[in-house]
Amino acid sequence: MQAISAATGNGAKALGIDQDVGTLQKGKFADIISVKGKPDQNIYDLEKINFVMVGGKNYTGLSFR
Repeated sequence: MQAISAATGNGAKALGIDQDVGTLQKGKFADIISVKGKPDQNIYDLEKINFVMVGGKNYTGLSFR
């Protein structure tokens, strides 16, 4: 979980943009991924992508391999 936080909320804070991005909160901008599994317990579950949402548009069926 620390690795995931470091790549999102901590990264936004380090860049000074955490008021707008970095965590899923009302009023913030977010591009998200949905994955199968529990990436906080198994980091490789981040490879099991259900969908990606960028700028409010949902992308499904993407292949990243």
